[in-house]
Amino acid sequence: MPPRWRAAAGGKPVDLAAALAQGRMLLPVDHPDPAHLHLTGTGLTHLGSAATRNAMHRKADPAELTDSMKMFRMGLEGGKPQPGQVGVQPEWFWKGNGHGAVAPGADLVSPGFALDGGEEPEIAGIYLIGPDGRPFRLGFALGNEFSDHVTERGNYLWLAHSKLRPASFGPEMRLGALPDHVEGASRVIRDGKVVWEKPFLSGEANMSHSLANLEHHHFKYALFRQPGDVHVHFLGTATLSFADGIAVRPGDRFQIECPEFGLPLCNRLIQHSHDAAPVAVAAL
Repeated sequence: MPPRWRAAAGGKPVDLAAALAQGRMLLPVDHPDPAHLHLTGTGLTHLGSAATRNAMHRKADPAELTDSMKMFRMGLEGGKPQPGQVGVQPEWFWKGNGHGAVAPGADLVSPGFALDGGEEPEIAGIYLIGPDGRPFRLGFALGNEFSDHVTERGNYLWLAHSKLRPASFGPEMRLGALPDHVEGASRVIRDGKVVWEKPFLSGEANMSHSLANLEHHHFKYALFRQPGDVHVHFLGTATLSFADGIAVRPGDRFQIECPEFGLPLCNRLIQHSHDAAPVAVAAL
């Protein structure tokens, strides 16, 4: 170890669990200019993820496939191409920029006009764009891809609206490859008691798309290969408390944990009361 590294490594060890409990944990990666941190994601990428979506978007004729089920089947058939080939593109959405990135332990704020504010336990890939425009994967983290499922259920074309919500990821970042099988637990805690709990699965063994295919279809756009930008890309889930009929309330806490990712990701849901009024645009 070089002398300057040894000097920098001096001092007392940090108790990460205590720091998390005290609300002192930052995001594992951020950007000095929040406009250059992009929150994005893909859906219908996990085996079983179509069941909930299909129920939400079912048409009058049960024999007719929903668009969600059609896209899911496309992923099953073409989401894991051979090396060097391009597979079918997944569902993709934009959640916002670094202004919507919420630190572990901090509150997830649902806007006053929202109809719901539910958790989505996911793995997020974290990327940095190099000076020549090449994406580099820094690692993976637990993610809560917080969304408005009632709005989405109203019409699947409102998916874009339902995703424009804050999101949290961390508290730790796992380096190296994502395990083929990832298994964790997602919980909703109310007044100190667990009111819903369910395991969630991720990793390519539980997905209809390969990681390489998801990464290609995000970074194929030159817009997302701007040097110095940071990307947090949520890889999808098949587990939602909303799918089990749970109606979350302000004050509820979401807890997402997985042994391979260290400390759990916990956030409290609160409702913003000052942004439900119509927005009047002024002319210059």
